[in-house]
Amino acid sequence: RRGRPPTQASTYECTNPLAETAAIMSQQEERKRKQSDDDGVAKLPPKADDGGGGSSDSSSDDDEDDDLILEGALIRNPDVSDSDDTSSEESEDEEEAGDDKDRNGKKRKSASLTAKGSSKRSDDGGGDKATKEEEEKGADPDNSLSTKKQKRRGESQQHSKTEKKQHKSSGPEIVQVEFTFCDMDEKYFHGLKTLLTATSPIYAANSSALSDLMIENISVGTVVSTEGDVDGNVFGFASVLNVTTYQSHDCIKALKKLCLDKCPEERKTELQTVLSGKTKRPAGFMLHGRMVNMPLEVVEILHQQLVLDMDWAVENADGGEEERKSLDFGAFVRIAPTYRMAQSVAYKFFDDEIFAQHAEFTYEVELPRTFGMEETPYCSVVVMTKTGHRAAMKEIATMINGATKTSSDT
Repeated sequence: RRGRPPTQASTYECTNPLAETAAIMSQQEERKRKQSDDDGVAKLPPKADDGGGGSSDSSSDDDEDDDLILEGALIRNPDVSDSDDTSSEESEDEEEAGDDKDRNGKKRKSASLTAKGSSKRSDDGGGDKATKEEEEKGADPDNSLSTKKQKRRGESQQHSKTEKKQHKSSGPEIVQVEFTFCDMDEKYFHGLKTLLTATSPIYAANSSALSDLMIENISVGTVVSTEGDVDGNVFGFASVLNVTTYQSHDCIKALKKLCLDKCPEERKTELQTVLSGKTKRPAGFMLHGRMVNMPLEVVEILHQQLVLDMDWAVENADGGEEERKSLDFGAFVRIAPTYRMAQSVAYKFFDDEIFAQHAEFTYEVELPRTFGMEETPYCSVVVMTKTGHRAAMKEIATMINGATKTSSDT
């Protein structure tokens, strides 16, 4: 048993008394053989030097450091206590336990190295399929089930949100708005100016001055707003400004100059007479504008309100006969925004086209481009009498009511 120290408490006796002498003579041979059978070999501590001669002296002379090796069967001395057996058994158990520990340690070390190698391979992106399958098999089933439930719940919530968005965007959003027709007021200044500027570039330079004149001309003018409006929102407007009453204002002078400078020669004298104020009934510049998506029914009522305002102002003028005559318009001049088509002219507002159809004459004016414009702006000067204006109003009503009845029938 390799590495086991000799037991001091045990005594051995040899069955052959000549074994010691034979062992000394064959010492060198036995050392070369190095017998593997430990059951027939025992090491004895060297003998103490008692001063005698003989064979002990010769052995010490040959090799003082060599151990004595005895051959033969070893018999336990019955006189010696069993403490040696107990101690030997304990030592054997300790050696076996040590060997087991060494083996277990090697196994654990190899297992740790394998784990490190697999983790390194997984970090490098390779990954072992068997290791992944073992990890998946060893995963907690409760956690996997809860994860699947959470994924399904998230997918269902996302699907429901998508359905809601699709349901919302499936059709146009309808907003209920109640329009009111109001008299001109200071709170509508910014709304009037914005719509007037958006109507045509011809009004942009004088939008503030024209808005002030429309507010001042409270007798003839209507604003489309909403019920309970306190912010001065304007969705549409219509007014008529007397060319004679406000002839001193720069904005009216600018409009007159534009109309006369671009007027054809055969119509120039007639237009000068209308704008001079020397006619029996005065003329006025008709101004109106609105949001693009204004309902047609509201457009019809807007023009009807303007006619009612003029009729009411003629009958209920506070300034006497002179004011009554100034509001009894006999001619109207409308500068309508238009677009140049291939071989025709398109009006921005459909009602302006109807006014042009009932006008005395019309002509087109090319306006200068301003910064940011891609196309050249145009406008049409529409000159019509009071009779033509009333006829155009009837046609507008017929067209809108007919279109409304057709849409309701279908």
